[in-house]
Amino acid sequence: MASHSLTLFTSPSSFNLFSSHRLNPSPSYFTLHFPRLVKRPHFDIQCSVSIEKEVPETERPFTFLRDSDGDDTQSSSSSVRARFEAMIRAAQDKVCEAIEAVEGGSKFKEDVWSRPGGGGGISRVLQDGNVWEKAGVNVSVVYGVMPPEAYRAAKAATAEQKPGPVPFFAAGISSVLHPKNPFAPTLHFNYRYFETDAPKDVPGAPRQWWFGGGTDFTPAYIFEEDVKHFHSVQKQACDKFDPSFYPRFKKWCDDYFYIKHRDERRGLGGIFFDDLNDYDQEMLLSFATECASSVIPAYVPIIEKRKDTPFNEQHKAWQQLRRGRYVEFNLVYDRGTTFGLKTGGRIESILVSLPLSARWEYDHKPEEGTEEWKQLDACINPKEWL
Repeated sequence: MASHSLTLFTSPSSFNLFSSHRLNPSPSYFTLHFPRLVKRPHFDIQCSVSIEKEVPETERPFTFLRDSDGDDTQSSSSSVRARFEAMIRAAQDKVCEAIEAVEGGSKFKEDVWSRPGGGGGISRVLQDGNVWEKAGVNVSVVYGVMPPEAYRAAKAATAEQKPGPVPFFAAGISSVLHPKNPFAPTLHFNYRYFETDAPKDVPGAPRQWWFGGGTDFTPAYIFEEDVKHFHSVQKQACDKFDPSFYPRFKKWCDDYFYIKHRDERRGLGGIFFDDLNDYDQEMLLSFATECASSVIPAYVPIIEKRKDTPFNEQHKAWQQLRRGRYVEFNLVYDRGTTFGLKTGGRIESILVSLPLSARWEYDHKPEEGTEEWKQLDACINPKEWL
């Protein structure tokens, strides 16, 4: 099969935004080969990232921010950095506690890392549990310089491409929760804050900032009451700030999680937004906080209801087929994965969102009218659930 080749230059301090990794101490090149699923020209990209090498930590620090960022006398953007970090770390704790409570035994494995000049993260993964096949909840705070290619991947920029390397700050929480039971849905959520400085040859130019994120829902089987519950919690969070948010971000979610080569969506949607900076910064910080806080009430009641539902091999096979679609989207289209690959991140960290098992069958088509067909139809033709 024909393939593309992506050549990346990795420095000792290359990184993945939402999880820890470790690279060899000397710079090197590596090449990624992946199937050409659509007709595009063969391409080679070389890029470098200037970020300090990570250091494993035995304890969680109070903050991963540089000293100046935590100083209340600094600019408002520095204050947003401190409060956003506090928010994502609190959200990580609460989600992990809720997952472990439902799990009833297995615990998250935790890795903590930092960088001498500031930044770091906490990665937590629970694998092969009673309820969850794989659950990852990661936070990170990163300072560095990204190449133009990574800037465009992070911001989906085309027309306004910055010349040369771009200094940046990024903080975020990212999670994917894959349950074992085919009747229990997969959940993904991600909330992040970015700042970029102007290129060095443009002194005094303003700093850019934006928020991004969302929460989306991917069941293998549709229980309409579950889907309505999930979407109603997203709408309630949005409506506290702007009644236009839910319909706007629901459509954005349907459009973003679109698998072009399949002409279907990854799941049944939720909310998604990115590059958001056309509202007051304080309001958007509060909005991201509210969205992160809505994860547990939107998801855990559904898991508690479905985790022990009896299932057979046919149900499990369909779940794995749908997880194959999950893999396809993440590897081919997801901006977070693209950003990690273009910045030379550790492959295990970049792909932590992938399930332990997935399935591909040649030309599989569910019989019309079956529960499997109904789920696929909802992915092909997005619905208004509320």
